[in-house]
Amino acid sequence: MAKTTIKKSKKTRQIIPHGQAHINATFNNTIVSITDEKGSVLTWSSGWSAGFKGAREATPYAAQVVAEQAISKAKTLHSIESVDVYVKWIGIGREQAIRGLISGGVDLKAIFDITPVPHNGCRKKKVRKL
Repeated sequence: MAKTTIKKSKKTRQIIPHGQAHINATFNNTIVSITDEKGSVLTWSSGWSAGFKGAREATPYAAQVVAEQAISKAKTLHSIESVDVYVKWIGIGREQAIRGLISGGVDLKAIFDITPVPHNGCRKKKVRKL
């Protein structure tokens, strides 16, 4: 029987001048995702992938390194020049991650805070009667 070979198509690198940077700054880690205008992820980086382990993942320095890594990958692979920043959650690395994006050499067009806030919350439990 003859072997059949399947040709894999090469992925083409998209040239995207304007994108979005999503920063999830939790109490345990900081994750930065660089996306296009539609929201599909181009590159990402987190505290673990930057080489930080344990409690050091949640430090402001780790957030800055993570943002610099994510934006440098996006600049080399997709030629991103400007981003809109979407910040979520209330972790300690929020501001440092934004500063890391600026030091990465991209223009920030706008900064949005998309932290979910409950408007009224769930219904309280009924008081227990003894």
